[in-house]
Amino acid sequence: MTMHRDSAVQEVRVRSVRVPMTEPHKTAGGIVAESPLILTDVVTDSGTIGHSLLFTYTPAALKPTAELIRNIEPLIKGEPLAPAEIEQKLTKKFRLLGTQGLVGMALAAIDMAMWDALARIHDLPLVRLLGGSVKPIRCYGPVGFDGEEGSARAAERAVSRGFRGVKAKIGYATVKEDVNVVRAMRKAVGPDVAIMVDYNQCLTPAEAIARLRVLDDEGLVWVEEPTLAHDYAGHARVSREARTPIQCGENWWGILDMRHAIEAGASDLVMPDVMKIGGVTGWLRAATLAQANNLQVSSHLWPEISARLLCCTPTAHWLEYADWWNPILAEPLRVVDGIAIVEDAPGSGVEWDEAAVQRFVV
Repeated sequence: MTMHRDSAVQEVRVRSVRVPMTEPHKTAGGIVAESPLILTDVVTDSGTIGHSLLFTYTPAALKPTAELIRNIEPLIKGEPLAPAEIEQKLTKKFRLLGTQGLVGMALAAIDMAMWDALARIHDLPLVRLLGGSVKPIRCYGPVGFDGEEGSARAAERAVSRGFRGVKAKIGYATVKEDVNVVRAMRKAVGPDVAIMVDYNQCLTPAEAIARLRVLDDEGLVWVEEPTLAHDYAGHARVSREARTPIQCGENWWGILDMRHAIEAGASDLVMPDVMKIGGVTGWLRAATLAQANNLQVSSHLWPEISARLLCCTPTAHWLEYADWWNPILAEPLRVVDGIAIVEDAPGSGVEWDEAAVQRFVV
């Protein structure tokens, strides 16, 4: 595809919003009641604008993350709209500081917005720009740290909306409570719905092995992050002892973390987070590494862009669906009968509802 010679980065615009959640999401660490978001627009000299969205987890990170993105603008202003090339330039620029944490998030915001702009300039959906085609991507719905009754109700609601999989937060005081939650969900949704669980890193490897010996009989699709995300040796110990597949990846910062985890045998499945893995450019590398190692790839959050990236991922597995930022999107991702519907519009699927953005802007 020929690069448009007049396609260069002219400006980077950044806004912060705090979007209340329709249903607060409970975790073992507390209740998430709102989405603190950074909205980034990369404006090209042809007038095309690419969009991206960051979720900062805590409002305390909004201002410093936004400032980092603004501070990157002088480094790319006037550069050709070549996301992979700019990613290399910025990675070198920040090598001594490191490209994890807020820096990594800022770089991903720039990368995702540039890919969106590039797809729009060529009047192509991101899937087609990347050489892929639209495919059915299975979605699962989220269940919080809601106890037996609450988890069963949430799982039942998700299935009533067409989801064929649900994932619950666990990590209660005892493994008996974990099992009771899983069994309550199974009773609510029936035998044919996939159930996954997420420990959110709350166990030691020894505790995880002991609990998995019990949970192994519950027919789970995976157990996610039973111990610390970057304890690759610990996850490898758990994986060797458990029959249920171990799922990791949402907290890997870039392709090097993923490579180290794979080399350690830390995860039977992989779940990159498009923001932490390095945006679209990082995801494409992760998908290639997963294919080379015969590992199935699921997504973490970012359902709009993740659905499109999974269409281009040879070993695509499941899409994690969450509606946390739907209120500010002009066209949120549609899910029909548990399948993500990837529209044929140009770009990455991220478009602002400006009136809503103005209501929630910080």
